[in-house]
Amino acid sequence: MYKQENGLVCYCNKSLPKSTPLLLLKSFSSLCSRDGTTSVWSLRIESLCCGKRIVINQEKQPCKMSQAIVNFIVQSLGGLMIQEAVFLYRVEDKVLQLQTELLKMKAYLQDADRRQEENESLRNWISEIREAAYDSEDVIEAYAFRGALRRNFTGVLSLITRYALIINRLIETHMVGSHVDNVIARIWSLTRSLETYGIKPEIGEASNSMHGRQRALRRSYSHVIEEDIIGVEDDVKILESYLVNPDRGYRVVAICGMGGLGKTTLAKKVYHSPNVRNSFENLAWAYISQHCQARDVWEGILFKLISPSNELREEIVSMRDEEVAKMLYQVQVDKRCLVVLDDIWRTDTWHKLKPAFPHGRSVSAVGSRILLTTRNNDVPLQMGPGCYHHKSKCLNEDDSWELFQKKAFPKIDDPDYREMEKLGREMVGRCGGLPLAIIVLGGLLASKPTLYEWYTVCQNINSYLRRAKGQEQHLGVSEVLALSYYELPYQLKPCFLHLAHFPENLEIPTKKIVRMWVAEGIVSVDHNGEGEEALEDVGQRYLTELVERCMIQVAEKSSTGRIRTCQMHNLMRDLCVSKASQENFLMVINSWNLNEGASRSRTIGKVRRIALYLDQDVDRFFPSHLKSYQHLRSLLCYHEKTTRLGEWGLMKSFFSKCRLLRVLDLEGIQGPGGKLPKEIGFLIHLRFLSLRNTKINELPPSIGNLKCLMKLDLLTGNSTVLIPNVIGNMHKMRHLYLPEFCGDSIERWQLDNLKSLQTLVNFPTEKCDVGDLMKLSDLRKLVINDPKFGDIFMYPNVTFSHLESLFFVSSEDVSIAHVALGCPNLYKLHIEGPIKSFPEPSQLSSKLVKLKLKGSGLLVDPMSKLEKLSNLRLLELQLDSFMGKKLVCSSKGFPLLKSLHIYDLPNLEEWKLDKGAMPSLSKLEIANCTKLERVPDGFRFVTTLQYLEIRSMFAAFRTKLEKGGEDHYKVQHVPTVVFCYCDY
Repeated sequence: MYKQENGLVCYCNKSLPKSTPLLLLKSFSSLCSRDGTTSVWSLRIESLCCGKRIVINQEKQPCKMSQAIVNFIVQSLGGLMIQEAVFLYRVEDKVLQLQTELLKMKAYLQDADRRQEENESLRNWISEIREAAYDSEDVIEAYAFRGALRRNFTGVLSLITRYALIINRLIETHMVGSHVDNVIARIWSLTRSLETYGIKPEIGEASNSMHGRQRALRRSYSHVIEEDIIGVEDDVKILESYLVNPDRGYRVVAICGMGGLGKTTLAKKVYHSPNVRNSFENLAWAYISQHCQARDVWEGILFKLISPSNELREEIVSMRDEEVAKMLYQVQVDKRCLVVLDDIWRTDTWHKLKPAFPHGRSVSAVGSRILLTTRNNDVPLQMGPGCYHHKSKCLNEDDSWELFQKKAFPKIDDPDYREMEKLGREMVGRCGGLPLAIIVLGGLLASKPTLYEWYTVCQNINSYLRRAKGQEQHLGVSEVLALSYYELPYQLKPCFLHLAHFPENLEIPTKKIVRMWVAEGIVSVDHNGEGEEALEDVGQRYLTELVERCMIQVAEKSSTGRIRTCQMHNLMRDLCVSKASQENFLMVINSWNLNEGASRSRTIGKVRRIALYLDQDVDRFFPSHLKSYQHLRSLLCYHEKTTRLGEWGLMKSFFSKCRLLRVLDLEGIQGPGGKLPKEIGFLIHLRFLSLRNTKINELPPSIGNLKCLMKLDLLTGNSTVLIPNVIGNMHKMRHLYLPEFCGDSIERWQLDNLKSLQTLVNFPTEKCDVGDLMKLSDLRKLVINDPKFGDIFMYPNVTFSHLESLFFVSSEDVSIAHVALGCPNLYKLHIEGPIKSFPEPSQLSSKLVKLKLKGSGLLVDPMSKLEKLSNLRLLELQLDSFMGKKLVCSSKGFPLLKSLHIYDLPNLEEWKLDKGAMPSLSKLEIANCTKLERVPDGFRFVTTLQYLEIRSMFAAFRTKLEKGGEDHYKVQHVPTVVFCYCDY
């Protein structure tokens, strides 16, 4: 193999497998750069007398949504070739040919994607391209499925039947070849059809694109000032202080937030404030487009700062780029200047502009400042510690209503005033505090004076907001928000669209969504020749980037700082659902209102993903309505209340028909118990299966056919589920949630084959040897109820190097020091059982952030050691964990502790907290410590405390803390104090 200018040339012997070229192509085609471009690789096989020469060429180009789908299918076909090679005998060349044709098509999709908004026919052609790509995968997966069935049954058939199967296989091979040829012909025809629209396989962005015109409409000008500005007074004062006060030490002030939050409006308010104007000698405003030219920006700012004569202007125009940058830099060093950079989208834009701006702490400028606005939180992070990061927030209810009134509300003497006010408040609530949406809505209703018109708008609020145009930007709300979608790198677009599965106002669990992305193949690993990043880590990184781009919002973080749940602004979600439908990515169905579901999800072509919103009685709809979707890849079910299925036997036809499923989430659909139908074994492509809270109590042996499973959740709500001895053969399993008991069979399981296992909840000690755990080197989370588990760490060289979370129950004394030594990267530790003694802090993992102890029986106060754990964020001392009478927390102890829970310590009488202890504590819970007479005096110095809950304590304890009580002064600064069951 040798390298050429844009790729590689390699030689292979005739005896090598036919799939060799495909494996090479798959490896190279999966390479993606981080700047939103993808490596498009073409492959040519040349026959030589001594073998074959494979020529692989590379072309880098931006990749949009349609390209992302085609790229995903190319990788998926390659994965099938590797993972299901035994089933694809005689069709490898057809798969390779499909990949090659799809790769050729990608070159055309760059131009087509950016122009589809302008032409309905072109949008239909692109939809056809997506369907052809998906159909190509359907053909190959269906063939692989039949191959799997043959493998499962061949061993028990007679010789004659085997010969018949061989003949059938030859017929099927011919048929799949014909089907692939038809798909290739469709792809070729569609590619040629694109040329009739002037679509060419070119590089670069057309200047006449729809998105470019939208950006031009949004261009900001410093002299155009919005009149009605509400709820920004405090923000203006904060920003002024950071810009004007030389002691703050910040050279750059960044205003960040999602589209429509009024970042530019706030920046203009600050820019024109008298305090700012009087503090700077020169000011300049620059609008930064997504595709800015640094030289043009530098010149524009320089002209505004120095007001040059005509001769100097001509001289500047004739300078080299580095000379202009140096001159602008020096002006800001010599004079006190304020430069506003409005609407920076990418970090690389700042890196282009940076040479002309003194922005570091060490720069000896006289006080020049930069004020910038951005939708991407990563932009200010790239500017280092000399940047103040100001996050814009949505308006509260009162400010939202005040802004709406200024824009739309009729006179108070209008006879319909009260009814219109009621409708107005309801509609403003739908805007979610987004200023742009409120302004657009207000402008729309200002032209509709009658109650009937207001009622009509209220009934169809989302569609009206999508169509209505803002007075300043001349764009609708969805168009402004959609600019963020258009700017997403290709790998993030399917991740964003996948969020359309989840109902409005739902807090989305991030672990679940990331594992679904992995199961569907939306997340892939860059093959960079180094250690590969885990797929889940890639997915978490993608999710974080969506947060940084203000596409989704963090709802809750874990004690380790990981995003536990996230949410979408309802208008951003509306955009997400709309785009998912437009791209035929997803169909949303409401079982209680089929018409509504159908109207929201008008699809072109086959349905491959369904989000199903269920009511309580689903027998009439689910699953009989779904069995017609034979090309379905994922089904996610949601419901607000318990949803009941008459019997699990109703699922037979669904399992039999929808054999291409990869993701099946049945969580919370409760049947009468019983056995999951054996037809589940038909879903051989299934990667994700959740049966949580379904009340199923037995799995069929056919569950063993699901060799591709990556996540299996069997926390069905029953403590015992009968599970056949097949789990050990699911070699691709990454996340396994077992019930407390897996049946009474004496058969032994072997889970040590699950080399990719990361999560194991309820290790079945009654069926497995605890020693098998030592072979699961990738484990990150382990929950085990085995009294002997602690002994495993007594053996030399027992190390779980990747384990981050450990929960175990023991009936014998446990040595935490040995556990910590065997788990050097432990973040979370939960132990239920006696502990010999608490080790020195140096013997514990420095990464430990969460510690829960229960039944430890410690007689010596552990606080003197616990308070020295520098990264500890959460501590729970539960039932009988400490049996002594006094706890002492010294000054400067627990520096990062945020949550402390003290439950059921029957002997605790006194608790002392020195001033300066727990300086970061925000939440404290005390429950059923009935001998404790008062909270420590030191809590009056814990100014960070936001929430205090006192539960199951004597009434006297509560009386002391209530207003007027002798200890009230200790907690009077705490915003929320809750008493539960404290009346005895």
